[in-house]
Amino acid sequence: MHQPSETPLAGSVPSAHLKDPEKGLSKPLSRTNTAASVTEGTVANEGYGEYKAVFQTGATQVISLGSNMGSGLFVATGKALFIAGPGAMIFGYGFVTILVFCVLQTLAEMTIAFPVSGNLIDYADRWVDPALGFSAGFALWLGWVAVVGSEATVSVILINFWADGAVHQAVWLSLFLVFVFTLFCLPSQYFAWFEYVTSLIKIVVFLIFIVTSIAIVCGAGPTGKVHHGETWIEHPTFKGGFSGVGNAMMLAVWACGDQIFIGMMGAEAVFPRMAMGRAARMVTGRVIGVYMSALALISVLVPSDDSRLFGGSGAAASPFVIAVENAGIKGLPHLLNAVILIAAVSMACESIFIGSRALRALALQGLVSTHLANVDTSGRPRASLAITAMVSVAFTYINLSSTGAVIFGWFVSITSSSFFCMWIILAITSWRFRKALKVQNDPLFDRVYAWKCTAWPFTPLWLFLGCMVLVVACIYIGIYPNGSSDEVSVTSFFQSMIGLILIIASYIGYKLIFRTRYRNSASMDLITGRRDLSADEITQLDKYYSKPLWRRFLTYLQLW
Repeated sequence: MHQPSETPLAGSVPSAHLKDPEKGLSKPLSRTNTAASVTEGTVANEGYGEYKAVFQTGATQVISLGSNMGSGLFVATGKALFIAGPGAMIFGYGFVTILVFCVLQTLAEMTIAFPVSGNLIDYADRWVDPALGFSAGFALWLGWVAVVGSEATVSVILINFWADGAVHQAVWLSLFLVFVFTLFCLPSQYFAWFEYVTSLIKIVVFLIFIVTSIAIVCGAGPTGKVHHGETWIEHPTFKGGFSGVGNAMMLAVWACGDQIFIGMMGAEAVFPRMAMGRAARMVTGRVIGVYMSALALISVLVPSDDSRLFGGSGAAASPFVIAVENAGIKGLPHLLNAVILIAAVSMACESIFIGSRALRALALQGLVSTHLANVDTSGRPRASLAITAMVSVAFTYINLSSTGAVIFGWFVSITSSSFFCMWIILAITSWRFRKALKVQNDPLFDRVYAWKCTAWPFTPLWLFLGCMVLVVACIYIGIYPNGSSDEVSVTSFFQSMIGLILIIASYIGYKLIFRTRYRNSASMDLITGRRDLSADEITQLDKYYSKPLWRRFLTYLQLW
């Protein structure tokens, strides 16, 4: 039987499995702890109610492909192009996509073995320090609440592509919030279906754009213009020096840094082993391959000084829309704008989902009030949802106090800082997790289909070092927002640094107040929430890996 290198755990059987080297079969390794056993179809936390396992493997596959396709891809890329130039944009996004690979590898290793609802918050608490767990939860919650505000900002700009300011933005913001919160008044499976359908729409339309853009580069469309790279030749390739690159990096982190969402889905997936394993590979391929292909096409089709780009003076905002408009193609700009609007709403819904789960995870671990840990019979953490919703409303209506581009910049700074701070915590947690396994002689990686992080320990090491570069970039653009010492201001500094300052303060404050201690490797909890493969799941994986490589590859293209 073929044993892949990226395999993990899932299931609800309180026994582990070790591979018999002679027969290629699995044999049980007994465990005395039965508390980790989880009833199939639920994600249990005794005394507080249960999440419902609403994400089927096929749906998780599609959602993992489409989850990042929000305004970060469709709109913020235009802002990066406008303020940094095509070269800096490509470099900044390329650097971050490599870090995304590292995030998915390290996160998948722990999530598949321990698909708990708290995910990184739980891991940082139990394997490093409760204060770090609180900081991870606060960063996750703060970053995603800010995403709601930024998506609301973008949605108004997208609507004004048609409305042209005829209706006050307060109306659009209110309708935006009503739709988002109505979805969460329904049972959790409605959210799962909404994310599946919107992800499918985004994937299909995005592929249409890629094919159309290649044709436009070659001279297709009513204008018949063939593009020879004049946007690179006739305009600055790198605007603002390192400040431009730093801004592009921050926008890239905001655009594709939400990989913790994939881990959160793992806790509510029917078959975490298959769902998380496939998602880790597919998201990496999408972010590195699809994102970078789209950016390359945008950089060729849209000049970096186009006033319609977000940050300029126009209302088109999205470089995708501008590209097809410039080619003279009728109808397609409106279709793209509509899909980008759907993407913004979808990302806002993801944000409420993750923010509420993060707050509930903090409550479950006793890091905040346990009243927030309760889950109703429909699988919704109502109290956590309510608090997340209220703060999201406040962040959304802040848009009324200033211009969209200014507010958007503050939200991007908060979210970007939150994301790369979580990545730093993830790298540290991965090292501590591995040390605990070694000290306790845990046979986790000897089990059949046990997932191992590729190139560990270099993967978390590169993630950590890359995040240090992001910290430097964050500080630099706070001091020199446009690469010039003449434009230094307190406002620009705090706009860039506010997220980083809040997260560091949350860790130090919690540490000082509660006097938490670092976990001892010999006594770290490697039992609670551990889910081993059931016999049925092993059979499914045996069947899957018995197929030829080309047939397994085709399953990644399945959209249901």
